[in-house]
Amino acid sequence: MTNSAAERRDRALAFRSLHVPGRPLILPNAWDIASARLVQDAGAGAVATSSAGVAWALGAADGDQLDRERALRVVAEIAGAVRVPTTADIESGYAKDPAGVGDTVRAVLAAGAVGVNIEDTLHGTGPDTLRPAGEQAERIAAARAAADATGVPLFVNARIDTFLRGAGGLDETVERADAYLAAGADGIFVPGTVDPGTVRELAGRIHAPLNVLAGPGAPPTGELAALGVARISVGSGLARAAYALVQRAARELLDTGTYQAQAGGLASTTLNTLMHEGP
Repeated sequence: MTNSAAERRDRALAFRSLHVPGRPLILPNAWDIASARLVQDAGAGAVATSSAGVAWALGAADGDQLDRERALRVVAEIAGAVRVPTTADIESGYAKDPAGVGDTVRAVLAAGAVGVNIEDTLHGTGPDTLRPAGEQAERIAAARAAADATGVPLFVNARIDTFLRGAGGLDETVERADAYLAAGADGIFVPGTVDPGTVRELAGRIHAPLNVLAGPGAPPTGELAALGVARISVGSGLARAAYALVQRAARELLDTGTYQAQAGGLASTTLNTLMHEGP
């Protein structure tokens, strides 16, 4: 785990340098130590947590249902288990007000992560409700101030859920991006669209690294890179795929008494080696 302020600064700067339009940082999101080490072993330049994956693994629903302490305990475990930088998905900040978001960011840095995602969905108020842009900007500013006070250049990735929630189009997204960048965000995450024309325009109009959410049906990473994307993540995609395998294998075993879904599993020696290795 990264302990000193100097080490955290160096790791944060290294993480920042990975956001290059046209040569994007590709993040297969993890949710526990084993998945994080597998992602690192596959060659990822950083490890990003999936807030949904973390919540499900701890028996909670996604969407601001998991308390901050439990979520950040997992972040600390992951950051301490890998060599590459870790960035934490902190949903809407695990807090009701900007001051609380600042507290969360300080805890994230203490846990060893050097980046955060902060979303603008307002949970519990309807499926398509976003927090007012000005209010969200205040939360981002609090995150920025809390990080800067520690001397660590935390990468604040502001997630805009206009497309994901059907709550706005391209112009609304760019307006929010401008407000969040002015408040101190470093990058903009726009899940919910991988349409090439839309992504190209977002990359051209947003003056910061653009992060998109990819998965089955999305263009390959090389095509997204050519559109100007600087970061590609899969969110809860790997966690959902893993849990789907558990569901299929369990149903097969109980319904037919066979084991075919378990074929192709990792060898115990492979996993044991990953767990025995240091970060």
